[in-house]
Amino acid sequence: MDLRWESFVYAILAFGILYWLLNRYAFGPLFSIMEKRREMIQEQMNSAEKNRAEADQFIEEQKQALQQARKEAYDIIEQARITSSKQADDIVQTARNESTRIKDEALQEIESEKNRAVAALKAQVSGLSVLIASKIIEKQVDEQSQKELVDQYLQNVGNKS
Repeated sequence: MDLRWESFVYAILAFGILYWLLNRYAFGPLFSIMEKRREMIQEQMNSAEKNRAEADQFIEEQKQALQQARKEAYDIIEQARITSSKQADDIVQTARNESTRIKDEALQEIESEKNRAVAALKAQVSGLSVLIASKIIEKQVDEQSQKELVDQYLQNVGNKS
């Protein structure tokens, strides 16, 4: 093989010129496009990371809001339970007070009716006593003095019992 140094120099010179032309007109714009593409991808990655962080923060906020809503709902339910229990106790206490009042009134009314009945019975007994005594003794005693005697007798009997 016959190597010629001129062709070697021409090849090196052609390669150098080609390299310079490619570097100036092809590699520069190509590298510039590649750098812009790299920067755009980096920005997209940064934006995606930022969006993911914001989404994580939003999810955490939503979890906290949900937890707070659950706590508030539990507090409302608990307050309603306490209020209903208190109202039930108040209703029961009111019913007890009312039943005690009605019972006391009934006892007073019974006592009053008993006293009226005893008084009516005393009146009837004294009238009957006068009538019986006047028939038994067959003497004329006025009814007023006999009634006073019977009333005195009944009071003595009533005091002894």
